Amino acid sequence: MAAKKQLALVTFDIDDTLYSTTDFVRLARENSLKAMLAAGLKVDLERARIELEEVVHEFTSNDERHFDRLLQRLPPECLEDCNPAVVIASGVAAYHDTVFNHLTPYEDVVEGIRRLHQLKYNMGVITQGWTVKQAEKLVRLRVLPYFNKKALFLSDQLGMSKANSKFFQRSAATLGLPNERCMHVGDRPDRDIEPANKAGWLTVLNKRSGRYHERVCETPPAYIVHNFWDLVEILEKEFEPA
Repeated sequence: MAAKKQLALVTFDIDDTLYSTTDFVRLARENSLKAMLAAGLKVDLERARIELEEVVHEFTSNDERHFDRLLQRLPPECLEDCNPAVVIASGVAAYHDTVFNHLTPYEDVVEGIRRLHQLKYNMGVITQGWTVKQAEKLVRLRVLPYFNKKALFLSDQLGMSKANSKFFQRSAATLGLPNERCMHVGDRPDRDIEPANKAGWLTVLNKRSGRYHERVCETPPAYIVHNFWDLVEILEKEFEPA
């Protein structure tokens, strides 16, 4: 029987890896638009949805003025007999309500991470996005107690994109760990698999509900999983914590 390989660190992406970002964002924006219509915005829901998608595409998901920009793009008659500030506030409140009620991990994530924690794996996060938003997700997903607090690597704090292999090299070096004993689990071939492979890490592609896991990259992942029980099985069979 072959000796198990040692892992000094296992990191996870957040979006569409720990929870379904794609499904959540769709629900949150839908709830926001319905609340804005209920507050007096006179526009067809489907048209509002299309305009909002264009706003997000043009100004990125981290822009803080999505709803303001949406109203700017609509004809003035859509805002007759209502206060724009109230319409926007209604959308923001509905979004925050959706965060509170529906931002939850995949059903197997907490149990899977708890199992790896019991096996003594050193775990952390490597993620791309606005620091405050990504940190809030970690808090709400109830996984922070199982992660090494020194192994939470956010793109803005490192000053580089996760698509840069230096991001992974810096993360390992910060903890004094060799790249070849680190593993990253994520859903995007372009931001998770390719750069981590170039950095000398082991990689796991999480093919689940995300939009990006079918993208092609030059180097394949070492493993493909469809849930966290697949990941736990791989680590139990082939690896041990360093």
